[in-house]
Amino acid sequence: MDKIRQTILNFRDERNWKPYHNEKDLAISISLEANELLENFQWKSSEEAVGDSKQNIKEEMADILIYLVQLADKLDIDLEEEVLEKMKKNALKYPVQEG
Repeated sequence: MDKIRQTILNFRDERNWKPYHNEKDLAISISLEANELLENFQWKSSEEAVGDSKQNIKEEMADILIYLVQLADKLDIDLEEEVLEKMKKNALKYPVQEG
């Protein structure tokens, strides 16, 4: 995760974009990119969408992560730590069912 984070932040900083990346606009960008991801699946089965648009799906997923990493940086949030903590909560909320 550190390599991804540093690559994204270096790209942003080399272009002096950080002053324009406020929390609101980054959150909006995440939502917009998520909707672009959804467009690949509209009116298609999952299999059709993946078969027709896998490259675009990968790129939209990357865009979402790029904005998410920048938002986490802006808010001083360690995404890796937060994901691991959330998974612990999820494990308690949704225990493995035996049988």
